[in-house]
Amino acid sequence: MATTRSKRRHASGKEIEARERILDAAFAAFMQNGYAATSTLEIATRARVSKRELYSLVGNKEKMLAACIMERARRLRVAADLPIPRDREALMDVLAGFGTQLLREVTDPAVLGVFRLAIAEAVHAPEVAQALDSIGRETTRAALRKIMSEAQDAGLLSGHAAELAEQFSALLWRDWMMSLLLGVAERPSPRQITDRAREAATSFLRLHLTESRR
Repeated sequence: MATTRSKRRHASGKEIEARERILDAAFAAFMQNGYAATSTLEIATRARVSKRELYSLVGNKEKMLAACIMERARRLRVAADLPIPRDREALMDVLAGFGTQLLREVTDPAVLGVFRLAIAEAVHAPEVAQALDSIGRETTRAALRKIMSEAQDAGLLSGHAAELAEQFSALLWRDWMMSLLLGVAERPSPRQITDRAREAATSFLRLHLTESRR
């Protein structure tokens, strides 16, 4: 029994390692050749696995794409245990913290690479952008809408939560994302990210905090 369990653990470990190689190889190939032009044979060759193993451990090319995006999109998920904003100071802290985490993760080169891939493949493989939007960006938007809804419930904000979330995002990013995607701006430092998030939260609250809570 002990020997059987040991063999199973060993086999499982090898499968996990092979799957990681497949996803790394797939992402590298997608970035180099584009999603549409990359074949499963090339991915299997890069990962040093057979096509049979590739399909068994991950699936077809579309599933590999989704898995690659999912791995990087996890970094965009904001902690579910953010405090509920009860007053202006708490809302300020929550928005600044949310903005800091979002900027830090999205400006990571690996995450920016996914966005560049989606843009490059928009015509030939629109499923790349669709996967990124549904797996990554919508998770972030939903978290921000939740913050806005909780602030509304506390009487701090008025208006539509979705619109408030979009406005905060606009204040947070301004033209940073475009500059980073074009490669004409360097990745911001931790201090620059913190300052930008705090500035966005301050500007947002000046615009939207209800009179009774100013």
